[in-house]
Amino acid sequence: MIKDLRNGMSADGTYLVKDCSCLTGSNGNSYFSLTLQDASGTIDAKKFDVYEKDEMILAPGNFIEIEGVVNVYREKMQIIVRYASKLDKNKVDYSHFIPSAPISQSVLEKDLKSFIESIKDEDCYKIVKTIFDRNYNQFIVHPAAVRNHHDFNNGLLYHTVTMCKLADHIASLYPNINRDILISGCLLHDIGKLKELSGAVGCHYTVEGNLLGHLVIGTMMVNEVAKELQITSEVPLLLEHMIASHHGKLEYGAAILPQTQEALLLSMIDDMDAKANSLSKNLSNIKEGTFTEKIFPLDNRSFYKPGK
Repeated sequence: MIKDLRNGMSADGTYLVKDCSCLTGSNGNSYFSLTLQDASGTIDAKKFDVYEKDEMILAPGNFIEIEGVVNVYREKMQIIVRYASKLDKNKVDYSHFIPSAPISQSVLEKDLKSFIESIKDEDCYKIVKTIFDRNYNQFIVHPAAVRNHHDFNNGLLYHTVTMCKLADHIASLYPNINRDILISGCLLHDIGKLKELSGAVGCHYTVEGNLLGHLVIGTMMVNEVAKELQITSEVPLLLEHMIASHHGKLEYGAAILPQTQEALLLSMIDDMDAKANSLSKNLSNIKEGTFTEKIFPLDNRSFYKPGK
């Protein structure tokens, strides 16, 4: 497994190609730069001996068997691939290659349904229930990102349920918060990722995802359903605003800054859960008493893992 690899070890084994680019080195020669994945994590890889067939073998989303060795480059482990062959997807156990949420899918689904059914506002409930009824089977297995946070099978479900738990507790502490709006916003904030991201295997941005992004896609989904249901209250606008602003700052990709109490809290909850998950993932891959590599979404800082 990737998490067990160390400098100088053989890396012979089977992996999922998460990403691959053909680049040109300073010597003018072409090489492949890869991200390989199994259920324990990801690792960078390079293949310097380039053959015409490699482009098809190393395409993102393929399962491959390799011969290679681990080395350290610029203080980061990578695999030098000497040979690679493509595996038959129909004969592959996906669970060996794709990480899943640390909580079972059945438990997460139960929590998700409980939060949906807890919404008392009629218009919020209608919008949320309609969207989830139409997208449920895709939602419960979808990743929440290509990389960084919740980039695994069930990632979107896990991220959403965790946010709802945080929101529910916060709403209990501050009675002036509209719990139904906040919970509905948590449930719907990333719904556009169902169209933005291709799926758990070889996850990449779709054409629609690149051209619009999940904030725009999500607001469109809510707007369309609200019109279909002939909802005339302010609820659809409030939910659309929460989706459009949930990245919190314009420089972080928000279409507009949060301008309601619930929108502000949603952006804070989303940011906290995303960063906590990224940090937890990085800390799980290192020994006690050492520092993580620099984590880009956390201001490119390294974090220390204390001993017990």
